[in-house]
Amino acid sequence: MSSQALVEIRDVNFAYDSRPILKGVNLTFPKGKVIAVMGGSGCGKTTLLQLIGGALKPSSGYVKVDGQVIHELDHKGLYHMRRRMGMLFQFGALFTDMSVYDNVAFQMREHTDLPEEIIRDLVLMKLHAVGLRGTHHLMPAELSGGMARRVALARTVALDPMLVMYDEPFAGLDPISLTVVGNLIRRLNDALGATSVVVTHDVQESLKIVDYIYFIADGVVVAEGTPAEISTSDKPFVHQFVHGEMDGPVPFHYPSSNYGQDLNLRPGR
Repeated sequence: MSSQALVEIRDVNFAYDSRPILKGVNLTFPKGKVIAVMGGSGCGKTTLLQLIGGALKPSSGYVKVDGQVIHELDHKGLYHMRRRMGMLFQFGALFTDMSVYDNVAFQMREHTDLPEEIIRDLVLMKLHAVGLRGTHHLMPAELSGGMARRVALARTVALDPMLVMYDEPFAGLDPISLTVVGNLIRRLNDALGATSVVVTHDVQESLKIVDYIYFIADGVVVAEGTPAEISTSDKPFVHQFVHGEMDGPVPFHYPSSNYGQDLNLRPGR
C-alpha cells in the first residue's frame, strides 16, 4: 500500500501478565482507506484497537497515529488525539437512558462549545446520513439491533474523526442490516476522507468494502493482501478462515492434556 500512513504499528509486543497476545506485529493503515483486521477469537484484534486508542501500552515497539507515538503522549495530548478518533463498540453501546438525539449529540456537547441550534442541525445531519433522522426522539430500547448499530455509527462520526475504529460491527445483524452497515462504513469513510479499521470475523461482507486485509493468528500477522488476493489465497490459515472449514491450522480443541489420562484421573479410578 503506497498511500501515506495515518497509523503505523511497528514491532509491537503485548502480554496480559505472562500470556503473550501480540508478538512483534507490524501493520500500516493508509489515509483514506478501509482496513480489515481478521483472525480467530482471542488473537489480539481488539487489543490492537486499545493500543491505537491509548487504553493499553505496548510492552515494546510503538503505535504511531498521525506521526505521534501514542504511549508517549501525556494526558492532555492523548485526550486531544482521541478527540480525532471515533470508536464503534461491539453491539453499539448506546447510552440506554438517553434518546437517540442525545446519544449522537453527546460528543458534540462534551468536546465542543457549539451552541445547541448548531448541534441540532449536526445531529439531524448525522442521523440522516445513516437513514434514521426520523428516530431522533426514540430511546435505544425502542430500536432494532440494526437500527441501534446505525445510531451508534452516527455517534461515532459525530465529530468527523480522521480515524474510525470498528469492533465487530457486523455481529448479531440480520443479512439486510449487515449489508446496510457495511455500505455505510464504506460510504462514510469516503465522504469524511477518513481511515477506517474494521475488526471482524465476517469475511464475506468485509471483502466487499475494504481495501486491505490483515490476518492475525498466535499473535503474529500470518497473511495480508487486497480482497482479491485474500479470496484466492492458497495459504492454509487464510483458506480455512475464508471458507469456514473445521479442519486446518486452527484446531477445534484448545490445547490440553491427554483426554484418556484426564478420564483415568477421576476419583475412584
